[in-house]
Amino acid sequence: MQFDFATPVARRHPDWPSQKWQRYDEDVAPLWVADMDFRSPPAVIEALEARVNHGVFGYGVVPDGLREALCAWSGEHYDWPIKPEWQHWLPGVVPALHLASLAFTEPGDGILTVTPIYPPFLKVAERTGRRAQTAALAEPAAPGEPWRLDLAALEAAITPETRLLLWCQPHNPTGRAWNTEELNGLTELVERHDLLVVSDELHCDLLLDESARHRPLAALFPALAARIITLWAPSKTFNLAGLTAACAVIPDAGLRRQFIAAGRGLLPDVNLMGLVAAEAAYRHGEPWRQALLETLRGHRVRLAEAVAGWPGVSMSAPQSTYLAWLDLRQAGLGASPQRVLLEKARVALSDGADFGWPGFVRLNFGTTRTQLDEALTRLDRVLAQ
Repeated sequence: MQFDFATPVARRHPDWPSQKWQRYDEDVAPLWVADMDFRSPPAVIEALEARVNHGVFGYGVVPDGLREALCAWSGEHYDWPIKPEWQHWLPGVVPALHLASLAFTEPGDGILTVTPIYPPFLKVAERTGRRAQTAALAEPAAPGEPWRLDLAALEAAITPETRLLLWCQPHNPTGRAWNTEELNGLTELVERHDLLVVSDELHCDLLLDESARHRPLAALFPALAARIITLWAPSKTFNLAGLTAACAVIPDAGLRRQFIAAGRGLLPDVNLMGLVAAEAAYRHGEPWRQALLETLRGHRVRLAEAVAGWPGVSMSAPQSTYLAWLDLRQAGLGASPQRVLLEKARVALSDGADFGWPGFVRLNFGTTRTQLDEALTRLDRVLAQ
């Protein structure tokens, strides 16, 4: 089956407002928020159409078929035989991060994460009355080399109050797929300091390096599974973010009860249509996903070629996902390159300061080649001088 990743979709239509496309003026090319510009898999669209035709949208329940579909996906792709009862479906990963803080920590406890990091990670402690703790990743040893986990810095950030580690693998925004040696060091540290881990693994289905393999943290270290809450969702893989359906996979029954109890009265049920879309995606979306990966790999090459022509700009090619983390500290654009590029190139990128690292930007290349080429041409006019 052929899938169309080339035809631009009109996303500024007034009947279908979009955060990505309507945050900025109409002459701005939006490559910021992690939202692709591709239509979702045909099987998902067909399943949603069938559900709409039913015509009744009352309170739903998580279908057994969805739980079974995620079990099958986990076993087939990640060699992790999860059970249906381990799953707790909820409306989004960001709510899950905050829920974990409420469930497993007390006011004043420390919540640790590494930076740069997806911005909501940095807000969890503040919003829940906990203490924010951060450790920096090790920068690439040379331009183009990968970012690295600095275990010494991570351990130095731990205090007796530290209770929870918010972890991200593959990593947003650097695109790193952590290797086993790094994860061995991480889990040794977690056990020694008696930490719980929330592992955001949203981008695991989007590995761009064909030789790379993802194993969930809880699968790779089953002896520590009782300490780990794994967060999954079809949102990034199948472009379903607006349908707000995510899953916390929690093997330990005690942790699962605490997590579920903490959300009662705070979160709504999962979006009815999101459940339908998730099941269709996990059951029938694999051919589309493979075609998407080929498209994104080509876009990554195109982006790397452009970056090579921008003096003072460097990028470690992302091993996973459609997000690229660009270092513009030597590009002569001052302290806020995102703002300069928005004004001069009319391209909207995510500001690295929001991720804890000013001077960087995050670029979303999950768009059509036509739209990517146009945005890169605009950036060339500013950065290639």
